[in-house]
Amino acid sequence: MDQISHRKPYPSDLTDAQWELLAPFISEASPNATIEVIPRREIVNGILYVLRTGCSWRQMPHDLPAGKTVYHYFRRWKLTGVWEEAMNTLRGQARRAINREEEPSAAIIDSQSIKTSPVRGIERGFDAGKKIWGRKRHILVDTQGFLLAVKVHTASLVDRRGAPLLLEHLNHRFSRMRHVFADHGYTGPLLAWIKEHLGWETEIVPHEHNTSHIQWVLVDGQPVKIIKSKGGFQVQRKRWIVENTQSQNP
Repeated sequence: MDQISHRKPYPSDLTDAQWELLAPFISEASPNATIEVIPRREIVNGILYVLRTGCSWRQMPHDLPAGKTVYHYFRRWKLTGVWEEAMNTLRGQARRAINREEEPSAAIIDSQSIKTSPVRGIERGFDAGKKIWGRKRHILVDTQGFLLAVKVHTASLVDRRGAPLLLEHLNHRFSRMRHVFADHGYTGPLLAWIKEHLGWETEIVPHEHNTSHIQWVLVDGQPVKIIKSKGGFQVQRKRWIVENTQSQNP
């Protein structure tokens, strides 16, 4: 395996196979560069280190490129659409690999409030339902759980108001999209907004209520009726897919 020769690899480093997939989207350094060229793979490794550990750019380990340099490329590639292009292309390849159309026709929306520490310049809020001070991560995934879009906003914004921030720029992004699954937090005028702006039908997936069933057993030779309650966690149709994506990306 072609490992970084001058340092011990971190768990967040790209594998050779992962770099082979991502490298076509990362522009090479200019051949006319007058300063030492930093390997593009190492810059991506630096970005992944920050994303996985949650440290600040200034706290980048000394054996990775300088945090200021890594952030420069992270932001530059974000503004030029590198990450979005990579995500869309790799998602299409993954869908083809499981015999699905490249473009999805249905999606699932969900949000997750995350507790955050106070950081200057970053908006935080209080999620009254979850009793969390922090930010809310709103995501849209296809029915395989692959990410389609993400938006981070204050946790105080309820789902029906945060959803338009996630969806407002997607009206021409997914040509086959016709249906979106959501929970009861996305009801009200939002349903009409989604239909008007995106042309999608929204299906609200209801919570499965606890149910009970009757079972007859013999006690001392006599039939006795027992009512058993079905409670605890219950899988909701399609909703488990987006929740699984959230749980795998803390």
